[in-house]
Amino acid sequence: MRIFSGIQPTGRKHLGNYIGAISQYVSSQERGEGIFCIVDLHAVTVAYEPAELRERLYDTTAILLAAGLDPSRCTIFRQSDVAEHTELTWLLSSVTELGRLQRMHQFRDKELAQRELVSAGLLLYPVLQAADVLAYRAQEVPVGEDQREHLELMRDIARRFNARYGDGQEVLVVPEHRIPAVGARIMDLQDPTRKMSTSGSGESGTVYVLDEPKAIEKKLASAVTDSGSEVRRSPEKPGISNLIEILAAVRDADPAAVEAEFADARYGEFKAAVAQDVVAYLAPVRERYEQLRADVPALEAILDDGAGRARVIASDTLADVRDRMGVGAPRAARAGRPSGAVDTVPG
Repeated sequence: MRIFSGIQPTGRKHLGNYIGAISQYVSSQERGEGIFCIVDLHAVTVAYEPAELRERLYDTTAILLAAGLDPSRCTIFRQSDVAEHTELTWLLSSVTELGRLQRMHQFRDKELAQRELVSAGLLLYPVLQAADVLAYRAQEVPVGEDQREHLELMRDIARRFNARYGDGQEVLVVPEHRIPAVGARIMDLQDPTRKMSTSGSGESGTVYVLDEPKAIEKKLASAVTDSGSEVRRSPEKPGISNLIEILAAVRDADPAAVEAEFADARYGEFKAAVAQDVVAYLAPVRERYEQLRADVPALEAILDDGAGRARVIASDTLADVRDRMGVGAPRAARAGRPSGAVDTVPG
């Protein structure tokens, strides 16, 4: 099985990113061929600082490696190093509904947040995301709950392409999503009605992967709960429900087992237990990260090697797509050309 997922290099990685995505990447190495892309091209669709983007990309690479991704067992690469992603985006845009892109929740949310420029790239973001996955003919995409809408779009794009150009064959693989049963949507500690993010209620509502133990303990101790006293999941208890979900996720346990264990506990005792387990869960990553992040040439070497391997797969898919669409010279004709050959005009 081939597994693909992309991760943004912008912002500091938080507990929601780690549980919902990164931990899935690591476990997927046991189930198939993992291809993981740091999507710097997605990051340029909103305002950003170029120097910061590059630094954050190295941060993200180091976190992925510290979490347990092994370059000898999977492929890790920088999106912009594989040009096939951008060409495939343009080709797939021809089988993508404009109206659907305009209705995407992420586009509407980010459109409202932009103060200077709503870029066309923001609208085409989901098509690039589809190209990221479809270029590798991946069967599975580990994603958080918030990416379900985008996954359904890329599935429909693949189906439409196959119906129009496939001549009865599955040229592009229609991928399946893999959303974790527990921890798919970790909420903000100060506002448990909204997802944990770097742009949420602030520092106190977000546990970052690289937070020191004292900071994690403080954030969880001050997490919003409710006026009751029972440790149980309920729509009326979003704060406690979120903490139960967090503890179950870091323990790889059933939320019902967490409820049963802390049925007689007070909120303070429960929060302390969550903090202790979250600290232990993130400690190995934080300890490995510093050493990995300090060696930028080593990070670049891993990304470059990964891009080379990714390019081999993506270029084959793109060649098939171009051929099916009648774009460029027929594939059979191109196969006979020397590498790097260009068309010339006789004269």
